[in-house]
Amino acid sequence: MTPTARILIAGMSGWLSGARAADNAAGPADAIARQNMLQLIHLRWIAVVGQVVTILAVHFSLGFHLPLAAMMLVLAALVVLNLFSLLRLKSAKPIGPYDLFLALALDSLALTAQLYFSGGATNPFTTLYLLHVILGVVLLEVWATWAIVFLTSFCFLLLVAANRPVIATGLSDQAFFGLFIMGMMMGVVLDAVLLVTFVSRINSNLRRHDAHLAELRQRAAEETHIVRMGLLASGAAHELGTPLATLDVILGDWRRMKVFAKHPDLAQELEDMRGEVKRCKDIVTGVLLSAGEARSGEVRASTLRAFLDEVVDEWRATRDGEVLTYAPDLSGVVPIVAESTLKQVIHNVLDNARDASPHAVRMSAHVADGWIVVAVEDQGPGFTAETLENLGTPYNSTKGRAGGGLGLFLVVNVLRKLGGEVAAANRPEGGARVVLSLPLASLQIGRRHAR
Repeated sequence: MTPTARILIAGMSGWLSGARAADNAAGPADAIARQNMLQLIHLRWIAVVGQVVTILAVHFSLGFHLPLAAMMLVLAALVVLNLFSLLRLKSAKPIGPYDLFLALALDSLALTAQLYFSGGATNPFTTLYLLHVILGVVLLEVWATWAIVFLTSFCFLLLVAANRPVIATGLSDQAFFGLFIMGMMMGVVLDAVLLVTFVSRINSNLRRHDAHLAELRQRAAEETHIVRMGLLASGAAHELGTPLATLDVILGDWRRMKVFAKHPDLAQELEDMRGEVKRCKDIVTGVLLSAGEARSGEVRASTLRAFLDEVVDEWRATRDGEVLTYAPDLSGVVPIVAESTLKQVIHNVLDNARDASPHAVRMSAHVADGWIVVAVEDQGPGFTAETLENLGTPYNSTKGRAGGGLGLFLVVNVLRKLGGEVAAANRPEGGARVVLSLPLASLQIGRRHAR
C-alpha cells in the first residue's frame, strides 16, 4: 500500500458529512436573501432622500401646496421600517420569502400614501409602481409576485377613486402640463436607472449563489469518488492481511532451519524479507486504523518540530534519504496532535517531488500568522499549465500513466478537510514548488478532542 492508498481512508466520515451538506443549500440561499434585503434597504434610503428633496422643491419652489406634515410622517415610517429591517438582518433567523414580500408590500403602500397627498393618480411618479412589480418578479416566488401585482393595481384604483387634486398657485394650464410631462420623464428615467442598478446587483447575487451551488455539487462528486476509493482500499487491506500473516509465519519457520544457519548471506536476505513483510503489515494496519476499523489508542501529543522531524525521518528510512534536503525554520515549542493523515499527505508530496526530481528534493517549514507552512521544491520539469489550472481534480497528472494524478487530488482534499489549502507553482529557476498551508489551531490538542 502506498501513502496515497492510506490517505484514501483518512477523512471518510468527514467527507461523507461534507457530501450531505452539499445537498443542503439553505445556508447559501439565506445569504442571497439577506443580500437582496440589503439591496431593498439601500433602495429605500435613496427613496427617502429623493422624496425629501422632491417634496421640499415642489412645495417651496414650484408653488404647489403639499401637506408637509403628513408626507414627512410617511417618510419617518419608512425610516423606522429601514431600521427594523437592519435589525432583522442581524437576527440569526433565516430571511424567508415572506420577509421580502412584506418589505415590497410596505414600500408600495408608502408610495401610495405619498401619491395620494401629491395629486393621486395624476401624479407622474405613479410609474414607480412598475419598479415594485419588476423587483417582485426578480426577488419573489410566483405567488408573491402576483400578490404585488394585485396590490399595486388595487392601490392605483384607490388613487383614481379617491383622487385628491394638488393645488398650485400662479401656474397656467400650459405650464402645469409642461411640469407634468417633465415629471413623467423624470419618473421613467428614475425607474430605468434604479432597475438597471439594483436588478444588476440582485442578478450578481444570484450568479454567485449558482456558482457556489455548482462548487458544492462538484465537491460532493469528488468526495463520493474518494469514499468509493476508500472502501476499495479498506477491502484490499482486509484481503492482504491474511496472506501477509501467512508469509510472516513461513519466514519465521524458515529462520529456524539449519540451512540458513550455515549460510549467513541467506539468513540476512531472509531477515530483509521479514522486514519488508512487517512493513507491509504496518501499512495495512495504518489503512485500517484510518478507516476506523481498529483502535489506535489515545491521541498522541507532540510538538510541531518533533512531528515534522519524525515525518522526514520515516520518509528517509524507506526511500533514498540522500535526495531530501530538510530546512525547518521552527523556533520554540509548539504543542500539536501528531496527525497521521498529515504525515501521509507530506509523504505523498515528497514522493511526487522525488519522482519528478530523483536527485534533489528540498523541504522547508515555518509558522506565520498562526499558519503552518510546509514547502516542497524539486528540480524536475515542473507542472504544465493544464495541471496548474486543474489543481486538485482527479487524474490530473503529468506522469502519463493510467490512474495517475490521484495523489495531489487527495492531498488537496485532506488539507481542505483540515481547514488548509494547497498551492502549486513552477519555480523561475526550474522545477516545481508545492506549498501546504494549515491553520495551527486545527492541530491543537483541545480542538482535536472536541471533534
